[in-house]
Amino acid sequence: MEDKEKYYGADALIDSLANHDVEYVFGIPGAKIDRVFEKLEHPTNPKAPKLILTRHEQNAAFMAAGIGRITGKPGVVLTTSGPGASNLATGLVTATAEGDPVLAISGQVQRTDLLRLTHQSMDNAALFAPITKYSAEVQDPDNISEVVANAYREAEAGKQGAGFVSVPQDVVDAKVNTKVIKPLIAPKLGPASPVESTLLAQRIKAAQMPVLLVGMRASSPEATKAIRALISETHLPVVETFQGAGIIPRDMEDDFFGRVGLFRNQPGDQLLKKSDLVIAIGYDPIEYEPRNWNATGDANIVVIDTIESQIDKNFQPERELIGNIEQTLDFLLPYMKGYKVPETSHEYLSDLHVKLEERDEAPAVKEDQILNHPLSVIREMQSHITDDMTVTVDVGSFYIWMARHFRSYAPRHLLFSNGMQTLGVALPWAIAAALVRPNAQIVSVSGDGGFLFSSQDLETAVRLNLNIVHIIWNDGNFDMVKFQEELKYGQDAGVKFGPVDFAKYAESFGATGMKVTKASELKAVLDKAFATKGPVVVDIPVDYSFNHELGTQILEDQIH
Repeated sequence: MEDKEKYYGADALIDSLANHDVEYVFGIPGAKIDRVFEKLEHPTNPKAPKLILTRHEQNAAFMAAGIGRITGKPGVVLTTSGPGASNLATGLVTATAEGDPVLAISGQVQRTDLLRLTHQSMDNAALFAPITKYSAEVQDPDNISEVVANAYREAEAGKQGAGFVSVPQDVVDAKVNTKVIKPLIAPKLGPASPVESTLLAQRIKAAQMPVLLVGMRASSPEATKAIRALISETHLPVVETFQGAGIIPRDMEDDFFGRVGLFRNQPGDQLLKKSDLVIAIGYDPIEYEPRNWNATGDANIVVIDTIESQIDKNFQPERELIGNIEQTLDFLLPYMKGYKVPETSHEYLSDLHVKLEERDEAPAVKEDQILNHPLSVIREMQSHITDDMTVTVDVGSFYIWMARHFRSYAPRHLLFSNGMQTLGVALPWAIAAALVRPNAQIVSVSGDGGFLFSSQDLETAVRLNLNIVHIIWNDGNFDMVKFQEELKYGQDAGVKFGPVDFAKYAESFGATGMKVTKASELKAVLDKAFATKGPVVVDIPVDYSFNHELGTQILEDQIH
């Protein structure tokens, strides 16, 4: 029997998480880490996080990343050794690439077995070192808390990402003599140099068409508030990256010129090309590589960010204002009082805005139409989704249409995997969003291919009784690959699969399943889906023949 008085490594781990105000831990137990799960399921610390048992470790990592992306604080995933750890790889590489803070903890064989070829023995820390910001293995029980604290701090610092901690079984089971690391307050950056802010104000006033390019690190509530204050005063035109979606609110749409990423000749791309000063705020090159929007390398760029830029031949900023983004913008704002965009730019901006609005118009639905035009699906989604709802988007052809045409007016409420383009993220992210935002409907969007990458955790959504409407754009192919292959080779290869009755599949999990059998039913089916409590899966047949036209606009080096 366990000694109830003994303070184990597992206790130190749980208390460390509690001291970091971790609310949820996602994962699957196993023998090498089960004492920690025992302490989570039967806590002695009243602040212990709530355990969310998942159906796959990869999905658990996605859920933790969803928490990280929405809150800006590391989400936590906990798994056992061997494949329990290795199954985290896709989730952690996605989190690190896309700036989502995650703390991942995995079990390990006991220390005496680390150099033996034995059951589930592998070098965990070495495996994750290339795809995380911090990767370490605890070798002394008294060091558990400090390793966790450092992994957590690294995950949320700078460009956020994943921190990984491997904990051998005998360390988890050992007695701990040291106190856990006390709650720490993350260091706060100050504004960039005031001199730089005054110089930027002068530079903006001298430009004929200055443009704001807002990205992932500009999406915090504080940075968003400061950006909105600047736009309200100046009406500078704004372009969003995919992860910058929602920074521009409804009442500032006149200053919004769409999102950029993946495709060329969008209004936002045209505006960036025309601009004589691009002010990149919180922009990360993985969101949309500089070679795609600054192909000639001659754009005039000023950076406002928390970290220094990665320089390349297509991204050579004139100046970098490094520091707290919102404080830097707050310092800049008084210097911009009374500023107006030069009249010489008004006609161009007005014409570009008309193009932006016209491209979102959906065609009329024919009486006998079975398949749904992508813009029709987006139109109906837009009419059902309010600004407080979170929309999580998987990867596929629908993701291009959603990124281009679906409007969002609150930051971190429209989530894309744009750096790794990882299939399967939508449903796990939706589960995370439903936990963080329990009073709002959550909408998850995938293709019929990507849905089955993570659909086993539909059971988790049912078990937790989460209000998630999961919309499947169904065409029977891995279509994002298919239409690109057709553009390159004149034919497709390896993209067709058999049909799945997704409504019955959903019902087998205890969720509600619905199917749109003809285009004219779309509104009625979505009405019913959004009125239904608990998880709902909606199968919508989609006509992707329009992707060939879309494909002609995709940048040449994005066809892969």
